[in-house]
Amino acid sequence: MKKLWAGRFEKETDGLVEKFTASIDFDRKLYEQDILGSMAHARMLAKTGIISKQEAAEIIRGLLEIKLEIERGQFPFTFELEDIHMHIEKRLFEKIGPVAGKLHTARSRNDQVALDLHLYVKQKISEVVGKIDKVMKVLWKLAEENRDAVMPGYTHLQRAQPVTLAVHFDAYYQMLKRDKERFYSAMKGADMMPLGACALAGTTLPIDREYTRELLGFSKMYENTMDAVSDRDFVIEFISCSAILMVHLSRMAEDLILWSTSEFDFIELDDGFATGSSIMPQKKNPDVLELIRGKAGRVFGNLMAVLALMKGLPLSYNRDMQEDKEPLFDTVDTVISCLEVLPGLLSTMKIKKENMMKAVEDSFADATYYAEYLVKKGMPFRAAHEIVGKMVSYCIKKNKKLKDLSLVELKNFSELFSEDVLGLSYNPENVKNIKAL
Repeated sequence: MKKLWAGRFEKETDGLVEKFTASIDFDRKLYEQDILGSMAHARMLAKTGIISKQEAAEIIRGLLEIKLEIERGQFPFTFELEDIHMHIEKRLFEKIGPVAGKLHTARSRNDQVALDLHLYVKQKISEVVGKIDKVMKVLWKLAEENRDAVMPGYTHLQRAQPVTLAVHFDAYYQMLKRDKERFYSAMKGADMMPLGACALAGTTLPIDREYTRELLGFSKMYENTMDAVSDRDFVIEFISCSAILMVHLSRMAEDLILWSTSEFDFIELDDGFATGSSIMPQKKNPDVLELIRGKAGRVFGNLMAVLALMKGLPLSYNRDMQEDKEPLFDTVDTVISCLEVLPGLLSTMKIKKENMMKAVEDSFADATYYAEYLVKKGMPFRAAHEIVGKMVSYCIKKNKKLKDLSLVELKNFSELFSEDVLGLSYNPENVKNIKAL
């Protein structure tokens, strides 16, 4: 098959090279962005008189027909045509004839693919932020419903101080809130139009980049043509934001996995969001959460791949940059799939408030209350800390809880203890006063 760029070549491309260099297996995802950019480019060419309005209308009509063919699954893809750009251009020739050859005027595949990626990342940032919003709404609702659900807070995975479950859910709400802000910041890099840079040095033709920018809805455009075709910072930023988001989703998944074990028994996942064992009939596994936790590493790898890809490239465009798409596409699919499954899982899980409360009462999570009690009586905190530590040691030996100690026993540790200490040992108000939202 003759290439659209074959004029300089005397031999056909080797079959192995065609397969090796082709990107159509993955960059076909960009068909919508490629057609949108081409239609805007055709309108600009007509506005500036580089092509006629009639020619632009024919080109746009043909592009819309091609878009419909792709969406209906009627478009044939072949690795001989390398990428989505060549596929669409070749099909446009078949539909409208030689006038199709005018579409690529004042444009290179270098700025064309950069434009497609900018449009794609802009769209996916909006989509991801929308999915984050849905998870945040569920977390907010869970926090509101569990303001009185007392549980142990943990440090070093050891029971620390009592908190409400609302505080826990709000912690993840706050993480996702920061994630949204990061994606909004990344939008600034994606919202730049590279079209008009051509291969790397612009064009002598009288194009109107400002008009194209307006048509495509970009807030600004690149000031340097070499930067326009060689910049992939916006891809790196998107994947970086996604990697941090996946850290947060993975940590949330880990908490829920732990809480669903019989050792914690704080929650039970709905049957619709759990799986079983092929050999152990009693098992109910948190596979969805484990996959979220596992997929985080996949996104981290994508970030490293693109950073390594770009770190040594000379200006301007290099074919290496074809390798930016698979990590980007995989990151988008991975992040969206995780965000989509979480709202249903979170909203259907059963929360076992009684077990959470029992875990608090069975531990010495109230020890800080006693230390603070002594501080209020005038004792330096370090001294109070040591005294209560000895009280805990005494209780462990006697198989008691702090709240079981009599006033006589308490006074053996400090004369500052008086009648008002009785009943201090777990006061739910101490926890409820922590405002979660």
